[in-house]
Amino acid sequence: MERFDGEEIEEPVSPTGQYLTSSSLSVYILGVLETEVPIDDSQTVPLLQNLFLPINSRFSSIMIRDKNGEKKWEKVEVKLEDHIKVPTFPNGKSSNFLYDEYLDEYLSTIAVEHLPHNRPLWELHIIKYPTNNAKGTLVFKLHHALGDGFSLMGALLSCMQRADNTSLPFTLPSSLRPKASISNTKGVFKKLPSIFFQTISEFGWSFLKSNMIEDDQTPIRSCAEDFKTRQITISDVTFSLDLIKEVKSKLGVSINDVLAGVIFFGIRLYMQEINLKSSQTQSTALVLLNTRNIEGYKSVKEMINKTNSRSSWGNQYAFLHVPIPELSDSKYANPLEFIREAHMDMTKKKNSLATPLTGMLLDMLRKLRGPEAAARYLRNTLRNSSTTISNIIGPVEQMAVANHPIKGFYFMVAGSPESLTMTIMSYMGKIRIAFGVEKDFIDKQLFKSCLENSLEMIKEAAKKIST
Repeated sequence: MERFDGEEIEEPVSPTGQYLTSSSLSVYILGVLETEVPIDDSQTVPLLQNLFLPINSRFSSIMIRDKNGEKKWEKVEVKLEDHIKVPTFPNGKSSNFLYDEYLDEYLSTIAVEHLPHNRPLWELHIIKYPTNNAKGTLVFKLHHALGDGFSLMGALLSCMQRADNTSLPFTLPSSLRPKASISNTKGVFKKLPSIFFQTISEFGWSFLKSNMIEDDQTPIRSCAEDFKTRQITISDVTFSLDLIKEVKSKLGVSINDVLAGVIFFGIRLYMQEINLKSSQTQSTALVLLNTRNIEGYKSVKEMINKTNSRSSWGNQYAFLHVPIPELSDSKYANPLEFIREAHMDMTKKKNSLATPLTGMLLDMLRKLRGPEAAARYLRNTLRNSSTTISNIIGPVEQMAVANHPIKGFYFMVAGSPESLTMTIMSYMGKIRIAFGVEKDFIDKQLFKSCLENSLEMIKEAAKKIST
């Protein structure tokens, strides 16, 4: 809600925001920042008051229903003390004790807790205990209805400064891959039949996957119905961005293609470790696609300007149904095939019109049967797949907040009905792949080992290719 000349104007909740705060779905984003120094939280309240809240009115608004039953954002007075959580862990056995297990348990707990709807839908958790990765940890928990990763990343970075020089702006890596272009109208008409048949095929497959065809039950998909209450546990693995770029250059694909191939191969390696037959089951990943009409991140200043406009802020994404290739003997010997298949599948799907058609279907469902029906459709889309993969680009330079340099940064999505959720974050020349797994079902240490083995085997296979 905004105020003009003393008059309050309520902002409607976007359709996607309504789906994500329904009886079928309630989805959160956890942004985890690891500090290089012990945390001094004396500046927390003024920083939130002066930097965070002014970014967007949703951070100081609650979700209400008007007299027609429509969801709206209504401005309220924010009591910051209700949003700041500083947990107390049991005393360590020595002064050098590390609290990794306690932090893991804490993240697992807050991931499934629902934020009360009588106050703005965000919290800041300040963990003042050292771990193997950091001297302290800051965790922003935000409801997905506030915005997607692009919006919330812009909000977070606008509260940060460069650690090396506070007067300079951040820079963000932009896509180096040239876009394919069609040089003449004749070329467009030549492609129309191909686009038409691809669209029919992809849209039909997406519709069936959302309504009728479930992925097989596997070591990464339990099919359990208690997703609203079951706990997840979070872990991560870090890769060198330069290494990913080397593989990308040799194969002539995108960085996202390489990362998808690494993840897909790692998933199949994990399946094979648990159950040999499951490495050839039908499994699908939902890959999130940013649908904004933006070429890419040029600078943080430009990104903030765009996200603060009503046209770019919010949830603007779509899913691509990407099959996870089966693990055969030939692909085990040459895991680069996972990258090539990921590249071909995602290129084919992006070139069709299935994604906007699916968006139109959801919108039509909302108008005819209400937002709850559209939310159930979205929940089934998630539930019938095996994992979701989302990606956010972070700054090249080190971030700092209130003179606290940020050593590491990753995020996680919680509340999805899947047993495995994966996120990718780039920061300071590193790629952080985080994964939230269903507790007591997926072995997170073994899964992490399989992802590391996947990249190592792909790296060795890429070495055999001449530049």
